[in-house]
Amino acid sequence: MSTEATLLERCDSKCELCGATSSLSPFVVAPHTQMTVDHSAMLCDTCKSQIEAPDSIDPNHWRCLNDSMWSQVPPVQVLAWRQLKTLAEKEQWATELLDMMYIEEDVMNWAIIGMDDDAEKPRDVNGVELKKGDDVTIIKDLPIKGSSQVIKQGTVVRGISLADDPKLVSGKANGQSMYIIAEYTRKK
Repeated sequence: MSTEATLLERCDSKCELCGATSSLSPFVVAPHTQMTVDHSAMLCDTCKSQIEAPDSIDPNHWRCLNDSMWSQVPPVQVLAWRQLKTLAEKEQWATELLDMMYIEEDVMNWAIIGMDDDAEKPRDVNGVELKKGDDVTIIKDLPIKGSSQVIKQGTVVRGISLADDPKLVSGKANGQSMYIIAEYTRKK
């Protein structure tokens, strides 16, 4: 089953924030960049466009968060918390909902990291910022482009360097220098 089909099944073909049933598509929740079931939510065009362009927010549309903030799905919790946080600056009802919302610590960290102005920094699979000199562990087998070799899951890359692209880090694995997608690593 595809990721999109799994998301549609999870949300019963409704927007996971407002409950709309038309124009649904997957939305990857920052700072993640890969569409996976654990990092995405199924949203309608209205929710998606207002999240992507916060200047166009219609506060009345987001009263739906009164229900969706109780979702047990982490990406939905993250999006609900972020929207309430944004709305709380001008709307008292959003502040009250934010005060009532329960969110696990790791999900809260994800929500906060994605709102950072410096979200364009390399981050590992858990959203932890990677810095020059960090040691990381590869979290899944990765094929090396232009070669038949594979970097095995669990391989430690010591003393990484940062690349110009915030999605990449560079380091040596198995004696070979290479670029690695930061999201496929875990900081040691």
